[in-house]
Amino acid sequence: MRIRALALVTMTTMTAIAALASACGGAGLFRQYEYEEDMFLSLDGSATVYVNSSIAALDTLRGASFDPGAGRVDRETIRRFFTSPGVSVSSVSQSRRSGRRFIHVRLDVDDVHRLGSAPPFAWSTYRFERTGDRFVYQQTVGASAAKDVGAVGWTGRELVAFRLHLPSKIEGNNTKREIGRGNILIWEQTLAARRAGTPLDLEARMQTQSILYRTLWLFGLTFVAVAAVFACVIGWVLRKGRKAEAAGAL
Repeated sequence: MRIRALALVTMTTMTAIAALASACGGAGLFRQYEYEEDMFLSLDGSATVYVNSSIAALDTLRGASFDPGAGRVDRETIRRFFTSPGVSVSSVSQSRRSGRRFIHVRLDVDDVHRLGSAPPFAWSTYRFERTGDRFVYQQTVGASAAKDVGAVGWTGRELVAFRLHLPSKIEGNNTKREIGRGNILIWEQTLAARRAGTPLDLEARMQTQSILYRTLWLFGLTFVAVAAVFACVIGWVLRKGRKAEAAGAL
């Protein structure tokens, strides 16, 4: 539990930095997306999911009924929209970009297999299981709600992203791009393709041992080795001192 808590603190910090840079218009450092799902997956099948989306994208993609032209959206309404059995909302925040209201939601998921039963994620099917000496994650994102939201200022260049932050060494994936720092995989679509329901398949294969666990284990071994060396040095100094005292007594 302590290991997982440490991992979640690190993940939360990284995501907050990315979200802040995006909200501040950090073009060049972070690409700007109209809709994003970031999943931090644990080997036990639990996950932390972050959804960053414009109100307009949430309406058209997931069939929500928020008003894109309104001001701030009631946080409790957002919580109710995302909450379902096994999926709880731990934080909600809002921002504005390109004249549109965006929401940023963090969710704690007990079992990723059940995530597809939650209405906001029902467009996806999820599979995560151990196959031999590897864990395999598969997600297929299907049809969107394709709800008409009128003119909201989209230019046609808007992007949608699905990111997967994995806890162990990645052995293979179908992103056709480099693995990001922090063991991150990313799949992208245009907003137009996602509205049209063009299927998107996510697949990743990983080792069965957590990178964090391995790192802490190596750190522990290093600490023990250093402590043993210090003990030997101190023992040698004490023995030398006793010999010097004995020689002086003679």
